[in-house]
Amino acid sequence: MSEDSEKDYSDETISDEDESDEDMFMKFVNEDLHQCALLTADSFGDPFFPRTTQILLEYQLGRWVPRLREPRDLYGVSSSGPLSPTRWPYHCEVIDEKVQHIDWTPSRPEPVYTPTGLEMEPLYPESKEATVVYLAEDAYKEPCFVYSRVGGNRTPLKQPMDYCDNTLMFEARFESGNLQKVVKVAEYEYQLTVRPDLFTNKHTQWYYFQVTNMQAGIIYRFTIVNFTKPASLYNRGMRPLFYSEKEAKAHHIGWQRIGDQIKYYRNNPGQDGRHYFSLTWTFQFPHNKDTCYFAHCYPYTYTNLQEYLSGINNDPVRSKFCKIRVLCHTLARNMVYILTITTPLKNSDSRKRKAVILTARVHPGETNSSWIMKGFLDYILGNSSDAQLLRDTFVFKVVPMLNPDGVIVGNYRCSLAGRDLNRNYTSLLKESFPSVWYTRNMVRRLMEKREVILYCDLHGHSRKENIFMYGCDGSDRSKTLYLQQRIFPLMLSKNCPDKFSFSACKFNVQKSKEGTGRVVMWKMGIRNSFTMEATFCGSTLGNKRGTHFSTKDLESMGYHFCDSLLDYCDPDRTKYYRCLKELEEMERHITLEKVFEDSDTPVIEITLDVESSSRGSDSSESIDSQTYLLKLTSQKKHLKTNKERNSTIASQQNAREGQKVYDRGHLLQRHKESNSDVKDARPNEADNYMVDYFRSQLPDQGLV
Repeated sequence: MSEDSEKDYSDETISDEDESDEDMFMKFVNEDLHQCALLTADSFGDPFFPRTTQILLEYQLGRWVPRLREPRDLYGVSSSGPLSPTRWPYHCEVIDEKVQHIDWTPSRPEPVYTPTGLEMEPLYPESKEATVVYLAEDAYKEPCFVYSRVGGNRTPLKQPMDYCDNTLMFEARFESGNLQKVVKVAEYEYQLTVRPDLFTNKHTQWYYFQVTNMQAGIIYRFTIVNFTKPASLYNRGMRPLFYSEKEAKAHHIGWQRIGDQIKYYRNNPGQDGRHYFSLTWTFQFPHNKDTCYFAHCYPYTYTNLQEYLSGINNDPVRSKFCKIRVLCHTLARNMVYILTITTPLKNSDSRKRKAVILTARVHPGETNSSWIMKGFLDYILGNSSDAQLLRDTFVFKVVPMLNPDGVIVGNYRCSLAGRDLNRNYTSLLKESFPSVWYTRNMVRRLMEKREVILYCDLHGHSRKENIFMYGCDGSDRSKTLYLQQRIFPLMLSKNCPDKFSFSACKFNVQKSKEGTGRVVMWKMGIRNSFTMEATFCGSTLGNKRGTHFSTKDLESMGYHFCDSLLDYCDPDRTKYYRCLKELEEMERHITLEKVFEDSDTPVIEITLDVESSSRGSDSSESIDSQTYLLKLTSQKKHLKTNKERNSTIASQQNAREGQKVYDRGHLLQRHKESNSDVKDARPNEADNYMVDYFRSQLPDQGLV
């Protein structure tokens, strides 16, 4: 059912505030026209039938017979059977084999590749002698999405060529797979072309394919020739990912970073005049006749998500405080799930809880965002005292996969509408962009019931290392508000200094980004509205410098997010005010060391927004601010649970009160001075927000 209306909490369960007035669990019309049997009554213009979706018309013995719709499944995930089957565009060819991988973390961090300067740059002019060994022709059968089927194309699949020699065999017609064409250009050398996003001619970045019929110990070369981005992490040491089924079975080894002679370079322009870029690498397979896979990033499919959610739903403990519902259906009629996570209460106190919103995978090729989301869910649904405290304090709304259609077909950026969903949060086209439309509507209704203190959309980044955030702000804002919106990212950088780079964070609103979830939620009134960007590569910070991120590294960011959230909303505001002071000190620190030619540019804008260009720069280049931040990381205190905090609040109250009075007076005075000539450009925000914020009293459980 769609998240289209909100109700109060009941006495029995978490609340029905996500239920819609209209039923989203419609029976799908059978794709074969001669077997079409079900239609809703509002599909007919006959005045005999009322316009309703609750009456189904079943074709029996040559006439339409009305009947009532079956009762809907309240939570969208049934414990009595499997989840909804995966639906594909009807023309997509899909193999029957189900691809599965084990979870595995290397015992040591995997280093990035160090160029030798001797890497080759293969160029492949068209030749009639080259042999095409793999070609996926189904992608271009339709100019736009038409309809979907479970399992995709039902005609017999064209089998890959079964070579008797040592030619490699390729396959990518499985969930999230992407490979368009493979040409054998030499005995052990292959030219690969990845498929653009369906119904577009661009966004060639994600690849994920299977290789068989190999020989161990032979040096093979693979070259992907149709990337479109001029800059890539592959030129900064990133290695492709490799998976061997024999290694997984014999040694329980999963995805690992591999490759030598890695080079990313510009090649000859394509037929349309655009320049393309190639990625080349060499590799020796560890086993003969193995089944292996290569991928751009650790795969995380729609089926992986459904199996994870099914485990939650069937868990008698976690299912009590995590309710899974269907936010909406996609163009292909796949389900977009929404999770409501909070401790159920039997009274109206739950309405005092503030809300936190997390979303991920609006861009399907950014699989690292799903691993961060998994880490967050693992922690918040765990049995630790801090997880319990978070569930007692907040209502979490989580949309773990906004673009399941794109994930299923192996797109990098777009949905089946051929558009980037993260540029269409302002769109009114519900039918074209259902997941972002319903997400925005859910947030709007949620804000009518309770305060939303933070929104975060999880993404992956293809050009920069580390993990960082984009926020929303403008140089014409008051300095106090300006600094306040940087506190949560600063706390996050102090909690995980070897992964999160505060100096790489940006806080501005570009015109081209006004349709993103981050900007739209900020304009709706959520002050802490962020995009978290996770590199496809690894870290340049601390002990992890020069190494790739593993899935466990990405999952750990889910814990650090929760840790920082508790720091940010701690009733003891010491850490909060300390971060404000540190941001002010950072401003003064940079002011003393730098002289700016443009006197109209605010110092803090340059200090905290060191990557104001669209491409940005490596965070390690910001030496002054980065060095200063590293000095601050050692000041973080151990996070306390609610019980531990309450036992110390009374003894610390008197000593802290005097400091609070000074801090608040100091900040309010700065706010008053900075706002004297500045007006907030965002509508519907009171000028005295910060006064009310600091005057509000925080209860023992953490929030009003």
